[in-house]
Amino acid sequence: MTGDDGRIRCAWAAGGDPLYCDYHDTEWGRPVIDDTPLFEKLCLEGFQSGLSWLTILRKREAFRAAFAGFDPGRVAAFDDDDVDRLVHDATIVRHRAKIASTIANARRMPALTDEFGSLAAYVWAFEPTAVHPEPVVGDDVPSTTPQSVAMSRDLKRRGWSFIGPTTAYAFMQAMGLVNDHLCGCWARIQVEAERSALTRPVAPA
Repeated sequence: MTGDDGRIRCAWAAGGDPLYCDYHDTEWGRPVIDDTPLFEKLCLEGFQSGLSWLTILRKREAFRAAFAGFDPGRVAAFDDDDVDRLVHDATIVRHRAKIASTIANARRMPALTDEFGSLAAYVWAFEPTAVHPEPVVGDDVPSTTPQSVAMSRDLKRRGWSFIGPTTAYAFMQAMGLVNDHLCGCWARIQVEAERSALTRPVAPA
């Protein structure tokens, strides 16, 4: 869809909301290999379940303030008082189970990073080796893939929560493990160039 600025974008981002448009243009699909934003996105995708991503995006800075910048070590140290504080924080999504899940997932980070070296090395191990055909219309973009099912299943085995296959695939799309910008979207070629130039993180032998 052509936006007000004349650029052709994925239809979901061309509705006129400047925040959503900027997110599409500068973040979505661009490969990320830094553990903190990866952890943040896993958490926020969990909070997004049942809501729109735009709702979460509008609250993202408040989430960052409430959850210590999504530093896993600091979040892991949160206690019951912090849970109560967050449940009463009107600037975020006040869902007790999702708040508790974020803290519990942070506490499980050390075991994962001890094994793989980093969260980045872990999640990028699920990057598809064969990319699905270039989508032409939105209906062609899957909501889950075998890789997102595998990631969800493995994280659940490790005790993580609020990370189902659909959530895992949304995370993979956003963090650049796949390029689901539609054909014709101005960002697709740019994102693919960034993916091609990326040195993937790998777990130590």
